Amino acid sequence: MNRVSFALPHLIGKEALYLNECLLSGQWGGDASFTKRCHAHLDLLYGASTLLCHSCTAALEMAAMLLRLGPGDEVIMPSFTFVSTANAVVLRGAVPVFVDIRSDTLNIDETLIEAAITPRTKAIFVVHYAGVGCEMEPILAVASRHGLAVVEDAAQAYRASWKGRALGTFGQLATLSFHQTKNVVSGEGGALIVNDPALVERAQIIREKGTNRSQFIRGEVAKYDWQDMGSSFLPSDLVAAVLLAQLEYAEELTRHRLSLWHAYDEIFKAAGHNGLRLPEIPADAAHNGHIYHVRFTNLDRREETRRKLVAEGIGGVTHYVPLHSSPAGERYGLTASSMAITNETAETLLRLPLHGGLTEADIARVARRVLEFAQ
Repeated sequence: MNRVSFALPHLIGKEALYLNECLLSGQWGGDASFTKRCHAHLDLLYGASTLLCHSCTAALEMAAMLLRLGPGDEVIMPSFTFVSTANAVVLRGAVPVFVDIRSDTLNIDETLIEAAITPRTKAIFVVHYAGVGCEMEPILAVASRHGLAVVEDAAQAYRASWKGRALGTFGQLATLSFHQTKNVVSGEGGALIVNDPALVERAQIIREKGTNRSQFIRGEVAKYDWQDMGSSFLPSDLVAAVLLAQLEYAEELTRHRLSLWHAYDEIFKAAGHNGLRLPEIPADAAHNGHIYHVRFTNLDRREETRRKLVAEGIGGVTHYVPLHSSPAGERYGLTASSMAITNETAETLLRLPLHGGLTEADIARVARRVLEFAQ
């Protein structure tokens, strides 16, 4: 019985070559040549200043610092997201305010945001689930009316877009993940996209432990010193070497990932769904094939199918435990709407194996088993 892993990093280009080149250079720390080459690549793609970080979590924490969040401030966000989205806020002493998600895209329900705003609200954190864009226009309009910042948690959304515009270019700030479970990977790793030019210099200082070392490296000051709050958010150049090789082939990686995603979709649609709810992609969204999920009618059917898949060596995986009902979410956060869709999604969603090492035969096998077990 061949095992079908849920997620594996996919080597495609010059990862080993670049890693060896970095090792031999002796420049293993942050902001050496490979980091600079990654920055140039990302700056061009996003038309903004980008900063590599050791994780998307780090990028989110930098975003919270840049917004000067503090005790008593509130930040609206979905509950159906990874803990880092909320942790970045809680670490500043601020309060995550959870609202429900849409039933189709599983993104934040933009119609619930305005009702959750109070005099303490400072920002809206949106999450582009599975690389499918949120409804950005009404979100930005609400933010503008109330003078709020918008941060895009685009961890899953590299090379995805909304109405032809790259996800990560709408908010003042955005974050990316290059964790090994993502489409383009460096093991760990992430990036902060700074779309507001007024925040660029302070972002560089925060990333460099609160110092102006970036200015020193560029020869703009004779020495560097402590300027502001900050921490060590830089990745090693070894990480950047692997990432650069992936970035250079990102278009090909995305195209292959999408072909596997569509292979799943075609099989399930041809079978008439068998009671499963499939991903729903709005016409305005160009996603990146990051996740293929199915939703069952109830928790018992989902769990029975998951157990049978695991017994056959197939890595079917659930997703987030809603933050609002988690112990830390109840302690640190507020809930501003009914969470009916979030709760239902958490109980019924199953993610299927999807990574560059799969073949269409693997996809067909997984889909057939899901259809069989779901009956």
